Amino acid sequence: MPSPTPTPLDATAAAEDLAVPPPTVDVLGVPLALTDYERTMDWMDATIAQRGKGYICVAATHTVVATQDDPELRAAVRGASLVVPDGQPVVWAMNALGHDLTHRVYGPDLMAKSCERAAATGTRMFLYGGRNQGALVQLALNLRTRFPGLQIVGGYAPPFRPLSDEEVDAVVEEINHAKPDVVWVGIGVPKQEKFMHALRARLDAPVLVGVGAAFDFHAGLIPQAPSWMQSSGLEWLFRLSKEPRRLWRRYLTYNPRFVLGFARQYARHRRRLARTSAR
Repeated sequence: MPSPTPTPLDATAAAEDLAVPPPTVDVLGVPLALTDYERTMDWMDATIAQRGKGYICVAATHTVVATQDDPELRAAVRGASLVVPDGQPVVWAMNALGHDLTHRVYGPDLMAKSCERAAATGTRMFLYGGRNQGALVQLALNLRTRFPGLQIVGGYAPPFRPLSDEEVDAVVEEINHAKPDVVWVGIGVPKQEKFMHALRARLDAPVLVGVGAAFDFHAGLIPQAPSWMQSSGLEWLFRLSKEPRRLWRRYLTYNPRFVLGFARQYARHRRRLARTSAR
């Protein structure tokens, strides 16, 4: 017997369920979502369908550690609807705490997969970020070529300085006038997280997503690491080789701090398990 056709009430209930963020696990104080690409995109679609408001942060080891030094960033990350595990070492840490994630939710891939789905569903997108207006135009062209039918309804490449109050007001007006469903934010950590946190209430778009270097990757400005380096947790080494002057301090400072910090957390986790099993 064929399955009954879903009723509008069924569809509404399903959207309500999917709009609930997935459970999280704490890694060094950051609530990382136990999710994958499909579940994350389902949350985005459900939030759009309900005209809710939320935002997604993608977290690699740099973001996780940086929240310990920057209270404003920590508030922005902890205020997100979802903080997805963007880095492979972060996934390994979550699994060491007793979970079973098979893949990370890598920001550039999340953006590509979302664009592929949006080309079929008609989801409207706005691009905020990029190195300059020319790079942003190239990004939009590449995405439209790769995903025919994709609706990119606007874009803005902000200057590399804090915006004035008047400029912020103008940005909010421009984004709201374009009426996007999703605003992709590619201005790097910690600016993109703080941007989403500060303007979430003022932007009408249901979903904001901070994806960092995804803009440069999809615009063809920076090559991505080979898949074997990504799955081996060595993407940082590839990126360091391409941009050593910009990235050496980040990786040589934050990577060891993540390893040492998580080693302490894991030791506490094991002690708790031992105490529980002894009862």
